Amino acid sequence: MEYKILDKGFVKLVEFMGGDRAVVQAARVSHGEGLKGEEKDKKLIRYLLKHQHMTPFEHAVFKFHIKCPIFVARQWFRHRWASYNEISGRYTEYPDEYYMPVKLRGQSQKDKQSSDFISIPDEKKLIKEIEEIQERVFGFYRKLLEQGVARELARMVLPLSLYTQFYWTINARSLMNFINLRADYHAQWEIRQYAEAIAEIFREKMPWTYQAFVDFCFTGKNPKIKKEEE
Repeated sequence: MEYKILDKGFVKLVEFMGGDRAVVQAARVSHGEGLKGEEKDKKLIRYLLKHQHMTPFEHAVFKFHIKCPIFVARQWFRHRWASYNEISGRYTEYPDEYYMPVKLRGQSQKDKQSSDFISIPDEKKLIKEIEEIQERVFGFYRKLLEQGVARELARMVLPLSLYTQFYWTINARSLMNFINLRADYHAQWEIRQYAEAIAEIFREKMPWTYQAFVDFCFTGKNPKIKKEEE
C-alpha cells in the first residue's frame, strides 16, 4: 500500500500486525474473555475510545517506509512514542532530490506559526530561483565529495528541502495522536499531506477503530476526516 506525496515523496505500509480484533482481544483478556462477534466487538472499541481506555490499541502495530523533505521529518520525529531508522548522510551520498513547491505561501495573519495560500509577487520567478539555488548547493556538495571531504562533513551545506527516508514503526494508539495533530488544518501543509495518507491507511486496516477515533477523539479540523453520519 503506497501513496505518492508532494513531488517526490511517498508513504508505504511495509508491515501491519493486529487490527481491530486484536484490540478487542487485548481489552477483554482482563476478564478472561475474547471475541464476541462483530456487533459487540465494534461497540467495545467505540466504548474504549469514547472513555479513553487506550492501552488495548497498543497491540496493533504499523511499519511504514517514509520519504519526505528533511524539514517535514524534523517535525515528524517529535512524535517520540515510535521507532525510527533514517538514511544516514555519513554512510551514503544523498541523491539530488529536493522538494520544490508548486505554489508559495504567505505568513498567516491569524496564526503566527501558520501559512496561507495567497498571492505572492513574482511567485514563478522566486520558485525558479529556489530551484537554481538548490542545484548550486548540490553541485557544491558533489564538489566537496570529489575533493575528498568526508560525507559526514560535506552534508552540512545541504538544505532542509532535501529528501530523506526512514522506517517508522508505531502502534495504533500513538498513530492516532499523530493523525490528530498532523492532519489538523493548523499543521504545516506539507506534513498534513502525509498525515492524510496515513489516516487513509489506518482507515483501511482498522475501520472500526478509525471511525471511533474520528467520532470521539479527533479534535482538529479537516474535511477529509469525517465523523460518522447520524
